[in-house]
Amino acid sequence: MNQITALKQLSQLKKLGGNMRLAAENWNSKFQTLISTILSARSLDETTIKYSIILFKKYPNAEKLSKAKISDVEKIIRPINFYRNKSRNIINCAKKIVEECNSKVPMDFNKLIELSGVGRKTANVFLSEYGGNNVGVDTHLAYISRYLGWTKNKNPHKIEQDLLKLFPKSYWASLNPITVKFGKKYTSRKEKNNLLDEIKNIR
Repeated sequence: MNQITALKQLSQLKKLGGNMRLAAENWNSKFQTLISTILSARSLDETTIKYSIILFKKYPNAEKLSKAKISDVEKIIRPINFYRNKSRNIINCAKKIVEECNSKVPMDFNKLIELSGVGRKTANVFLSEYGGNNVGVDTHLAYISRYLGWTKNKNPHKIEQDLLKLFPKSYWASLNPITVKFGKKYTSRKEKNNLLDEIKNIR
């Protein structure tokens, strides 16, 4: 796969993808962006956004969420997948931000992944929302990358490394949102693959 072809394919994915809001987008603070991104793991973005809005009305910042009862948070985010684990994680995440980070979300990758509920993908997606040149590899990006021949790997970290080599730095942050919006718009596997077959032929 050469870079010019990959960029043409990415451009077509962007044209075909929707303009839906993703869970990491358009929040009032870095803290809210991070928490919503944590909650979005293996959950629908529209569900995550809906209940994150309710959550942030009661707990708008790290200080307030750090003092929340797990049972209260569970009641709010119950419709989100794995709400019990996520309730514990976001409260512990808020506590660490308050106690060890002066109530400010760290903007350093290595410090982010030390927070509860924050893995490599979440940290990269979060940082890319704030101007970082990061690639957050989720299931959509992994699937499309393999389908189009951007990578042959299945391991998310190895896929990330392949994409960093293939695409110019200025495109890294856009890879996740473009492919996620495409993947969410075309939910039928048949329709999605038919479109990807067409994109695959772009040279």
